[in-house]
Amino acid sequence: MIRTVVILSGGLDSTVCLAEAVASSDAVIALSIDYGQRHAVELQRARAIAAHYGVEHIEQRLDLSAWGGSALTDTSIDVPTAADAAAGGAGIPITYVPGRNLVFLSLAVALAEARGYDNVSIGVNALDYSGYPDCRPEFIASFRATAALALRTAIEGNPVDVVTPLIDMSKAQIVRRGVELGAPLALTWSCYRGGDAPCGDCDSCVLRAKGFSDAGVVDPAL
Repeated sequence: MIRTVVILSGGLDSTVCLAEAVASSDAVIALSIDYGQRHAVELQRARAIAAHYGVEHIEQRLDLSAWGGSALTDTSIDVPTAADAAAGGAGIPITYVPGRNLVFLSLAVALAEARGYDNVSIGVNALDYSGYPDCRPEFIASFRATAALALRTAIEGNPVDVVTPLIDMSKAQIVRRGVELGAPLALTWSCYRGGDAPCGDCDSCVLRAKGFSDAGVVDPAL
């Protein structure tokens, strides 16, 4: 029996991860984090996606806006356009949230241990990862090893694994996989700015549009 906790943001990648888990696991919990993100509309989408699949959905409040340091949590910092971000060079973009995936994975493996679940699934991607250090394969491998040292279940011989089904996929491949799995892509949200409709020019919107275009699929969320 395979049981999986999926970190579900309400975006494209995490929704495809949830679809993968539902297809391959005997039990699934979707974990969403309300971290004070300016695009909180993604949490509404996460609720709808979890309801679509009929899986247990846990929404954890963890307000990272008190930390600042990111355009996603500090409304005094503008979300750059994709063009502005590209012009800024190869550095880590201002939309990076300090330690976000490190914190999220820590919560997720703790939940998995508490519930007796086997895996945590996260939709990180090594190809279209926007320069975020906590989306790299090296980070995931390191965290997996750390979790094996930190959890009681691991000491008892049942470590919680961290799985990354999208790690080597392009955005177009992720879109195609979502279509193959019948994932509710129309419910997903990617825009960093939030609002009533995607802005179309932030880095996340541009990556999403390119993925759908390269896949030859019309984005059903537009």
